[in-house]
Order: sequence, then C-alpha cells, then structure tokens
Amino acid sequence: MRHPTLQRTLRSTATAVAGMARHPNVGGWLLVGLGCETDCVSDLWDGYGLNGEAGRGLVIQDLGGLRQTVQAGIAAVEGMLPRVNAVERTPQPLSELMIALQCGGSDAWSGVTANPVVGLVAPEVVRHRSSDTPQGGTVVLAETPEIYGAEHLLVRRAAGAEVARRLLAQVRWWEENAGRLGLALDHNRSTGNEAGGLTTIYEKSLGAAAKAGSTPLVAVYEYAEAVTERGFVFMNSPGFDPVSVPGHVAGGCNLVLFTTGRGSAFGFKPAPSIKISSTTALYRRMSEDMDLDAGRVLEGMEMKALAAELLELAVAAASGRPSKSEAQGVGEAEFCPWNVEGIL
Repeated sequence: MRHPTLQRTLRSTATAVAGMARHPNVGGWLLVGLGCETDCVSDLWDGYGLNGEAGRGLVIQDLGGLRQTVQAGIAAVEGMLPRVNAVERTPQPLSELMIALQCGGSDAWSGVTANPVVGLVAPEVVRHRSSDTPQGGTVVLAETPEIYGAEHLLVRRAAGAEVARRLLAQVRWWEENAGRLGLALDHNRSTGNEAGGLTTIYEKSLGAAAKAGSTPLVAVYEYAEAVTERGFVFMNSPGFDPVSVPGHVAGGCNLVLFTTGRGSAFGFKPAPSIKISSTTALYRRMSEDMDLDAGRVLEGMEMKALAAELLELAVAAASGRPSKSEAQGVGEAEFCPWNVEGIL
C-alpha cells in the first residue's frame, strides 16, 4: 500500500498535467513517457479523458527507443499545426476571466499597497456579468500556508458551513504535515521576507489574504482541481510560487496577478503573469519585470484609481498585449507540480 502522502503527490502531479493539457490557452499537447513509471501515459490518457484530436501520447519503450520517439513526436506536432493555426481570436466577456491571485517575495509594504490593490480588482471581476455568464468572473486564492493565522477572515465569508469546513480542513492538514516533518507553519517566512520587514507569518498572511477582496468564498478546491464555480474560490497549494501557480493554471486560471515586494521575475505559460510591485523603488529597480507600480499609493494616489489601472492592464494582457515576463520569453520552464512530501 502506498503512503497517503505519496498517493497525494501522484494524484496532484497527474491532475496538474491533465489540467495543463485541457487549458483553454493550449492548442495541442504531446505526452511522452518511458512506459513503466508510476504515473504512465496510459493512466493520464484513459483516466483523465485526454484521448482526442487535441493531443498525442508516446511511450518510449513501445516505440523502440529515444530516436524513434523523437521522430514520432516531431510528426505528431506537425500534424497538430494546421488545426492549431486555424484558431482565431474571438471577443469574450470579462466574466470569462479566471484570475490567479498570487504573491511572491513579499515585504512589509505588500499588505499595504500591492495586495489591497489586487483586492479591489478581484470583486470587480467577480461582479462583472454578461448575458451568457450571469454569475460573473472567477478569482482563485491559493497558498494555504500563507493564509495561516488569517483563515478566520476567509471563514467569515464562506457561503455555507461546508465551504468553511473544507477550508479549515486544509489548514489543519498543513499543520499536521508540517509537524510530521518537524516544522511549524508559524515559521513560514523566507529570508527575503524577513529582510523586507515582515516579522511573523501572521503579518504576512493578513497581507496575502487582502488579495481576495470582499466577495463571498463560494468553494474550496484541491491542488490543480478543475475550478467549476464562479466567484471567489480557494485552492489548496504550497506557498512556493513555481509550485502554486501551476496548480492555479491547471485548474483553469487564464491570468495571474502576482504581487511582490522584494522583486520577482516569475512568468508562467500559458497564462500571462502580471507583476505588481509594492514600492516605487522596486518598480524602478526592476522595470523590465514589473508591470504595475503599486507604490504610488504611498505617494498619495487613490487606491481605487490604481485598481482601475490594474484592471485595464489585466484586460489588455488577456487581449494579447504581452506582460513584462512574456516579452522576455519567461515561462517555458516553470512547470513544477506539487511534490506533497515536504514542500511548504
């Protein structure tokens, strides 16, 4: 019998891979496996419904080796190109946005400027309705260890006892998992967080939770699980950005709002990552990586005006304007599914 943690790791990996294949921004996909691994191509192909014209699965052992697999892979991709190239951009309502709310390299100003600005954008996306989607858009908060100590604020907004129970169950699981590894969640600050002025995980969590805005919490999802509810939802994930964001995107998020106080060059394809700096000094220092300067709040700019600017920026990115990370080609190598064993 497999250890429960290993089972969770295998499930998270397979769900993330399948979610990426089904993502609306992915025109075609190619799965390549050796043939005898625990998560094999056939399990993904059959168990997650990936069989169809959108992709192919290749097994090195079945094809006779590496060279033959490479040749078959090239042929498979060439066969997909006509269908992918025939896809055209079409107008979509704002309510079709599913936005990942993410922070990384936080500092003491993150919870004062960048996170609250995102927290004003989130309700606008949720409330924006169209004739086809009367329930509005979707925003997804994650990073369970980084709401630790602030989970009660989200529980108060839960749309029912079961939603609250599921969120608290995720927090309790993290406490138990950290204890099993000889760690504690209230020590979950990085060296950079400390250098940026964050004193406790509770201070960091209060800022992180501010990204979620003010609308009701309508659902709680496992890592990389397909998000089907519209509105504000929560997804269980680690606080490590290269692991958390793939879960977001595999679940269906098509845009990432990423706040940072210390600075981050993170990008992730196939979803644009818009990075919001907590201070003007950071924005100037990393101007090629930062998309929005939330530090202007400290100079007197109204937060509502800055939130409106961020919403316009999000719409522009969703409409095809490259984010700073996309313009630099960042995002090809950041797919890092959650290895549940030991990652906080």
